[in-house]
Amino acid sequence: MTQEEILEKIRYHCELRGLSKWTMQGYYQDAKRFQAHFGKPATKLGLQDVQSDLHYMHTERHNATGTINRVMSSMRFLYGIVLEKPLDLSKLPSHRNYRSFPDIMTREEVETLFAACDNLRDKTILMTTYGAGLRISEVANLKVSSIDSANMQILIRNGKGGKDRYALLSQANMDILREYWLAYRPKDYLFMSRNHRPMSTRSIQEAFNKAKALAGIQKKATMHTLRHCFATHLLEDGVNIYHIKQLLGHTNISTTCFYLH
Repeated sequence: MTQEEILEKIRYHCELRGLSKWTMQGYYQDAKRFQAHFGKPATKLGLQDVQSDLHYMHTERHNATGTINRVMSSMRFLYGIVLEKPLDLSKLPSHRNYRSFPDIMTREEVETLFAACDNLRDKTILMTTYGAGLRISEVANLKVSSIDSANMQILIRNGKGGKDRYALLSQANMDILREYWLAYRPKDYLFMSRNHRPMSTRSIQEAFNKAKALAGIQKKATMHTLRHCFATHLLEDGVNIYHIKQLLGHTNISTTCFYLH
């Protein structure tokens, strides 16, 4: 079986199980990188190769704990489900995931970030992410039809865990979305790249990094920080934590509590 045939088999088994496209993409990309690392199809690789790759990720690439644990899950799926050659899981111990509190930007810093954007598209993306508390993947997959101006809400389809939910749509967010639509006239996906394709999460993160540098913000912050800011600022305004949990799309209240450290 070739490397390409194995990747197609991964796609088949993900579709067979109804896994989300994000899970499928993760399994697919991890297997592709694993095979490319050794220059062989996974059928010619085994447990020692998986261990060697994970050790390389930890000691040479210095990948985050979450990334390494995700790759371990991908390898278990690849060998246990796709190739029907289960690995000895006792020899693939999960790394303990230490979560550090993120830096939270003040409201003034968030406004400075928006003002620093040098184009309307990027400003609209950042304002929508913060105003609705969205994940970067949710922003990338927004469609024009997702905006419900009549009820002042944004429909998030197939979010994390395959769940749909409604997010907030403030008047300020609605105003800039209208201005953006008049200027760019998107027809399907809301935010498009310059080559007329839906923006990737990487492009969105780069837009954030650019605005952050222009704004002179020194805090350690990413696009996901805007989601933390959304939740924190709502709590400061007296919004009930269970309402915030629903808006963020969290399954467990403990996850929301971490956001509101």
